[in-house]
Amino acid sequence: MNDLSDREERPERPVEADGTAHLFRALGKQIKTLREAAGLLQKELATRLNVGEDLIGAIERGVRTPQPDLLERADRILQARGVLLVAIPEVKEALKRARTRHPDWFRDYAVAEATADAIHDYSHQGLMGLLQTEAHARAIFTKRRPLLDEETIEKRVQDRLARQQILQQWPSPTISLVLDESLLHRQVGGREVHREQLRRILEVGHLRTVELQVVPFARGEQAAMDGSFTLLHPKGRAQVAYVESYTRPHLITDPAQVRIMAERYGIIRAEALRPSESLDLIEKTLGDL
Repeated sequence: MNDLSDREERPERPVEADGTAHLFRALGKQIKTLREAAGLLQKELATRLNVGEDLIGAIERGVRTPQPDLLERADRILQARGVLLVAIPEVKEALKRARTRHPDWFRDYAVAEATADAIHDYSHQGLMGLLQTEAHARAIFTKRRPLLDEETIEKRVQDRLARQQILQQWPSPTISLVLDESLLHRQVGGREVHREQLRRILEVGHLRTVELQVVPFARGEQAAMDGSFTLLHPKGRAQVAYVESYTRPHLITDPAQVRIMAERYGIIRAEALRPSESLDLIEKTLGDL
């Protein structure tokens, strides 16, 4: 879920094993062909669909999942005459599979995240997976030790990006994200990759379904300097918390422990900049680069 995510000891299945990668690459090529035939740039199509330009690019490359409602709108805007509509049943099935594509130890969290009514995350050492760009995630997995083979890196990147569909769904879960300011300056993947990552954070921060805040350096000490964590409200269940260390990813369900994590999160949000101030700081950091 953050820069330290997706650790396991056993080998993973190949990137194509669940059969969804072929589907999304083919669908992405179809959308690109239809867009170009309509004489639209990615930015123009994104504007008409009311989504980010980066999302259209990622869908056309086959690394992001187009949601069924987006396919419905795109079919109409691109005058595809049902070409995109016929793929919707397969896309819905692929989204169900995505909940079980992760490593065993991460699967419970992935299911809880995908079905959550609310997601609250504090990122300290590294960005949570829902915020990461493709290049950022690839840089993380490429640097991982012991080294991963290219096939495994590609699978992990695609699995991470697939989780981000939750940012597109409607009705949306309640989402609040708090970042330590250090993450705005850590140039994972190099200068250009980091610039793209900051733009992605701004894009998500401007979504009306997301509250994004930054804890500035000037705050000094704060309530959770020992690490990142996530609070989830799975549908029909009590709130849970998720934390990771190098060897012990842990989904916390004990009410007393979850209450402590929730209390910390409330204090952190109170000490962070307001969302508008946070976005201003991110824009300034991007400008300084």
